[in-house]
Amino acid sequence: MATRANGSSCSLASLMAAIFFLLVVSSRGAHGGRIAIYWGQNGNEGTLADTCATGNYAFVNLAFLCSFGSGQAPQLNLAGHCDAYSGACANLTADIARCQSMGVKVLLSIGGGAGGYSLASKQDASHLARYLWESFLGGRPSAPGGRRPLGDAVLDGVDFDIEGGGGDPRYYGDLAAYLKAYSGKGAAGKEVLLSAAPQCPFPDQWVGKALDTGLFDYVWVQFYNNPPCQYAAGSGGGAANLLDAWRQWTSGVEARYIFLGLPASPGAAGSGFIPVGSLESQVLPALKASSKYGGVMLWSRYYDDQDGYSSAIKNAV
Repeated sequence: MATRANGSSCSLASLMAAIFFLLVVSSRGAHGGRIAIYWGQNGNEGTLADTCATGNYAFVNLAFLCSFGSGQAPQLNLAGHCDAYSGACANLTADIARCQSMGVKVLLSIGGGAGGYSLASKQDASHLARYLWESFLGGRPSAPGGRRPLGDAVLDGVDFDIEGGGGDPRYYGDLAAYLKAYSGKGAAGKEVLLSAAPQCPFPDQWVGKALDTGLFDYVWVQFYNNPPCQYAAGSGGGAANLLDAWRQWTSGVEARYIFLGLPASPGAAGSGFIPVGSLESQVLPALKASSKYGGVMLWSRYYDDQDGYSSAIKNAV
């Protein structure tokens, strides 16, 4: 009896220890983050396949569909990588498939800091959503002679990097609703993921209304080129302004995850770069207290390739 009791106690203790260990690991994993990167605006940043093969990124945003709306023909601009006009970007089909086979989500980013784009009406938003669905997502071109700029690749979603343009920003909310309605449709039956890259002043003047829809899965806030809400090195206040803005974003936006958007090197932006040591000691521990913490977004692959920032931070993210 005594021996059996001791054995049962040991077994129970071992079981409880194992459960505790699994709970700790699960808790850590729940607060672990991932890294998103922008690729496409520098021909010297390497191929898309090589970008995904680093193993550093969970999301790659193809930048950019830089012209659309108000009667314009949508225009894809991937800088020195390929010429969309000639159909050469269809050669990226294999790279996209390779990325997705490694578990990397590949999204098309619309907008950008330069380029002519706008939405002038709900009809405008509907037309753009249909174009994106048929040209980059799970649909097929309905117009005679229509083609898919990236070939047969079916992207995972659309990123809203709206930093200007004309029209009415309210219609980006309509665009989000129209795109999300395509989830589960088409041969692939995939969910259409939506992300956005607002500036850190809250609320963002361009996508703030769209974010109010609650339809976005990922929001990578640009905490750079905006001194009132970014990290300030030296005697400039450190992380205080950034953390205040972070709390506004995590409490004010209904999204699955909020990401800390940063330049991948000092040269990637006018201001806002955070040295690795400061990021790990002053910023990330505070951000991870939020259940909405998703990780870090970096601009861009070219600058990350120069400085190796993602490799330096990935274990801390």
